[in-house]
Amino acid sequence: MKKEIITKHKELVFSGVQPSSGQVHLGNYLGAMRRFVTLSAKHETIICLVDLHALTSVQDPDKLSENTLSLAAAYLAIGLNPEQVTIFRQSDVIEVCELCWYLSCFFPLGLLERAHAFKDVKAQNANVNSGVMFYPVLMAADVLLYRGTKVPVGADQKQHVEMMRDVAIRVNNQCGEIFPLPEPLIEESTGVIVGLDGRKMSKRYNNYIGLFEDAKSARKKIMSIVTDSKSVEDKKDPETCNVFKLYKLLATDQEVNALAERYRAGGMGYGHAKEELFQVYERTFGPMREKYNDWMSKPEELKVILAAGAKKARAVAHHTMALLRGKLGLGEIL
Repeated sequence: MKKEIITKHKELVFSGVQPSSGQVHLGNYLGAMRRFVTLSAKHETIICLVDLHALTSVQDPDKLSENTLSLAAAYLAIGLNPEQVTIFRQSDVIEVCELCWYLSCFFPLGLLERAHAFKDVKAQNANVNSGVMFYPVLMAADVLLYRGTKVPVGADQKQHVEMMRDVAIRVNNQCGEIFPLPEPLIEESTGVIVGLDGRKMSKRYNNYIGLFEDAKSARKKIMSIVTDSKSVEDKKDPETCNVFKLYKLLATDQEVNALAERYRAGGMGYGHAKEELFQVYERTFGPMREKYNDWMSKPEELKVILAAGAKKARAVAHHTMALLRGKLGLGEIL
């Protein structure tokens, strides 16, 4: 059944990105964002700014709107081409809410209660809102509405993709082969992006480097990265150093090998390694910072791009819902 369903649908990469905070950071870029640019050059790609998901944690309307435009500007700054990629705001295609309800009627409650993400949030906050539990249903609606076949996610989101496959099978069994079974695209090679303190880079830990913050601020943060207490003269293991872990994700292979040799030879302090990291950081993100700031100075142009993307997405969504409504015995869209 799996092979038969997938072969009837064109390949489409769908990624939903939450505008739940302000400017994105280095971990966001290395862990996911740059991958979307690469994928979009090879596959039909949808980038959805999932502001409805963000409502579970962001309930200031001005902040949510600003975050959404900032996220759009970030993707354009790193090289996403809106003429090749459909980029839009989730809430501009309201059919996703309609499909979310239909899917919820096929979603076992126990499955939602067993979701790892929900249990983690609930353990940290007893007053968690219902939207957090419903998150996998809305995520499934995001992807299935556009009949996405590939979903780039981190390993912690794999369960959610399994859930959307499960609900797609349930709907298909009743309504016919409407939905493909989405496959998760998990990037194993990048691994966890370390922050300034050695933990996973996260705004929650305040250990991040903003992707587009000014050079002076970025350098100050890089110089604060936690290292061991070895002296300049000591030989050092590059693979255990937080500075080097970030450096090898940005530098060329030749640069990585050269710096690794300096670590192992001794005679180089961590301050020198941090300066090398700052140089490759600035080389990579300096031009992007200029583009980001330029886009942020043109919010109306950003809104036009998002509106154009929503128009394209809405046409697909309307077609999907027209098919499904009839299969469910509901009235036509008037």
